[in-house]
Amino acid sequence: MAVRNAAVASADQWRDPDDGIRYPAGEVHAWERGRNETVCGLSLSRSGLTRFPHVGWADVQPESGRHAEEVQAVCRRCAAGMGARRDQRGWTRTNPRP
Repeated sequence: MAVRNAAVASADQWRDPDDGIRYPAGEVHAWERGRNETVCGLSLSRSGLTRFPHVGWADVQPESGRHAEEVQAVCRRCAAGMGARRDQRGWTRTNPRP
């Protein structure tokens, strides 16, 4: 089951010089608000990840470009947990068994 409204946790942060708001940098993970772990199961405190409740998961994807300026890597397990696929086509059965 995919988390619908996930925020971001990351290993590093940067501040936008224009508005002074901090944004995630480095490797980013999906994080559900109210939990102490990422979607892939990493503990936030033990992993040293910083929470960004004001940044949505969709905003740090490299193809979006909104807050993804300093993002270097997106966790593959978190992306899979959020419903991403390696290929962009859905799964269909081509030869069903009788």
